[in-house]
Amino acid sequence: MTDKPLDNRKKSPAGTWTTPVSSDSIVADTVSLDQIAIDGKNIYWIEGRASEKGRCVLVGDVGNLPDRSCEDLTSSAFNVRSRVHEYGGGAYSVQDGVVYFSNLVDQRIYRFTLTGPAPCETSAEMIPVALTEPADHGKLRYADGFIDRRLNRMIAVREDHRNDNREAFNTLVQIDLSGQRPATILAQGHDFYAAPCLSPDGRQLAWIAWDHPNMPWDGTTLWVATVNEDGSLSTPQKIAGGLDESIFQPSWSPAGKLYFVSDRSGWWNLYRLENHAVHAVYPLEAEFGRPLWNLGTCTYGFDGANSLVCSYVQNGQWQIARIDILSSTASLIDLPFHSISSLKIGDGFAAFIGGSPTTPDAIVRLDLRSLEWTVLRRSVAIEIDRNYLSIPETIAFPTTGSETSHAFFYAPANADFCCQNTEAPPLLVISHGGPTASANTTLNLSIQYWTSRGFGVVDVNYRGSTGYGRAYRERLNGQWGIVDVDDAIAASRFLVTRGDVDGDRIAIRGRSAGGYTTLAALTFHNYFKAGASYYGVSDLEALARDCHKFESRYLDNLIGPYPAKRDTYLERSPLNFIDCLRVPLILFQGMQDRVVPPNQSKAMFDALEAKNLPVAYITFETEQHGFRESANIKHALEAELYFYAKIFKFRATQTLPPTDIKNLI
Repeated sequence: MTDKPLDNRKKSPAGTWTTPVSSDSIVADTVSLDQIAIDGKNIYWIEGRASEKGRCVLVGDVGNLPDRSCEDLTSSAFNVRSRVHEYGGGAYSVQDGVVYFSNLVDQRIYRFTLTGPAPCETSAEMIPVALTEPADHGKLRYADGFIDRRLNRMIAVREDHRNDNREAFNTLVQIDLSGQRPATILAQGHDFYAAPCLSPDGRQLAWIAWDHPNMPWDGTTLWVATVNEDGSLSTPQKIAGGLDESIFQPSWSPAGKLYFVSDRSGWWNLYRLENHAVHAVYPLEAEFGRPLWNLGTCTYGFDGANSLVCSYVQNGQWQIARIDILSSTASLIDLPFHSISSLKIGDGFAAFIGGSPTTPDAIVRLDLRSLEWTVLRRSVAIEIDRNYLSIPETIAFPTTGSETSHAFFYAPANADFCCQNTEAPPLLVISHGGPTASANTTLNLSIQYWTSRGFGVVDVNYRGSTGYGRAYRERLNGQWGIVDVDDAIAASRFLVTRGDVDGDRIAIRGRSAGGYTTLAALTFHNYFKAGASYYGVSDLEALARDCHKFESRYLDNLIGPYPAKRDTYLERSPLNFIDCLRVPLILFQGMQDRVVPPNQSKAMFDALEAKNLPVAYITFETEQHGFRESANIKHALEAELYFYAKIFKFRATQTLPPTDIKNLI
């Protein structure tokens, strides 16, 4: 990032400022980064490319390909993405130079060997070969796999959708690496499985499982079974977990001891199984775990027999530490990253995805001896003058029930413009998705798009968010649509009271579950002046009846069991109270969305149009749950800016394609 000295800035109405943070800059040469893996000295990751319609590409910093670094390892014919739980994750594994991955279109597992030339110069070994049997429309899905060389197999989670008359059937399976035999089941009987891992001697298998109505952050169980000579499992034993304890990322140490993360203390902390007893590794009021929306999520690994390298979050900021296993002491590794994910440990080095308020997510290699770090790949290629960037302020503010909630506030920032003397800026309130998720402070150009134009933005970690302990996470149980909305209002009132923003120009926006919070806030409270819902839930009863397996009972905890609590579902569904909604709204929807079906947004639009409220409805035929294509991301941003310009009556300096806003006066 370059710096530009601040001169005398021009006073101009908020929303009208010119800025280098354009919609083109947000999508140009921008990728999402995910799923790091290490094999020997080589580091691999997944890049989601909006410029390729969201295709997920396996990329590697691969030393055994001569004179090549950070090469694409899968061709345009493949999309490395699993659909287990719909959200995927754990889409590939690599061992001894051989890659195994799930392909989005058919969900089959493919294998290829990393030798010789790069894939674009195809050799026979690098042409992917299918290992699993075909199933119509990808009805057999695989994820979270690892390789068992001793028995020449992959052990993975499988989700079977072949019986259309019942929900998907989840199991642990073994996949023959020769491709000669069909996959066979190793463990079954629970609704969900995740994180299978093999002990160093190959004689024990650990995994986690859970059942409806729990989500993996509510309650899971940790199991260990003996691996027989033929690869089957015997004498499975439950080691930890239950209905009220969430287990995350079991892993075996080099010495063959089983480690895992548990929130039994109220915080996701590290534990070790030793002499048939569970011992805390390093107790701390911090979160060493994450909500398991995506399989393969990881926060720690081993750097030798007696050293563990981990990441954890406190007060919204992530850190990396090395823990001495023998003394149970920790030493922080000083790094300029506030967000850490996908941490993997190699021989003397670590790799992770790291970001900060002034740097976007990047693949980072950290030498664990010298503590020097190197960026291998940035998610955003464009460089923005720091004086156009808003640095977030961490705020804690009072909310309902005499409690405290958390958020990050971004004040307007622009090297060339500032607000007029008497003007306070408009505010956008962001309600994150999940709702069991969290906001972080990594540089997000989609936020800077607004702040560099004169908007304030507050990204709310409402009660129910992760990163603040189990009790904070459980504040949302039975209260979705209430405390999250209360916190969004309380955050904006806090900023209005401080004089940071204009109380008459406050809009709320959110995606998915955050879209529901947005719609609930606009419907049940007369506070916000406008809103933007991205594939948000408007009909909770419809969501309960028509939802994929992973989330089909999610609302049991957030709202209450359905249909026993049907009245509550009806009472909290914005679609049922259109008469209460009195402010303009713009809705965005992917037409292939299986998580929040398009009929929810369409019903909301139709009702508002009939009510003569200003409303716009933007659909994208090829998008699913979340927008992945660059043209659609650009379109949505520009349409939302156009919408606010019309509602808050300012003239955007850039030329925006007109958006069809019904009932606009």
